[in-house]
Amino acid sequence: MKKYVFKLEMKVRDYECDLQGVVNNANYQHYMEHTRHEYLESLGENFGVMHEKGVDAFVSRVEIHYRTSLHSGDRFSSYVNIRKNGPKLVFEQEIYREPDNVLAAKGTVDVVVVEDGKLTRGEYFDHLIESDEEK
Repeated sequence: MKKYVFKLEMKVRDYECDLQGVVNNANYQHYMEHTRHEYLESLGENFGVMHEKGVDAFVSRVEIHYRTSLHSGDRFSSYVNIRKNGPKLVFEQEIYREPDNVLAAKGTVDVVVVEDGKLTRGEYFDHLIESDEEK
């Protein structure tokens, strides 16, 4: 398994499953979003506080590949890496079922940052990414 900058452990809840008894595809995107929010909080930031400062991060693209279905009660770990690509922040995310470490889904999420209503090159996150890389 490759190295990640952040890991979040979670458990599948009954209501996240569809009639086939597996996690509905949209919930994998929810898991990934929750992981990004928790990662940001681990760096001392918060989307609500950012918004109050006039800084908003918007998802501009999501690509998810589904590998193995998760079921109600399954425990899993959601991992994230981050890099910059021009004005975009690119989150590379993977979800692994525990304890057998089977890949359930992997995705790439592109995020753009708007500050005071203007698209930026994501400079707001530079210090966060750099400080996390130093750990």
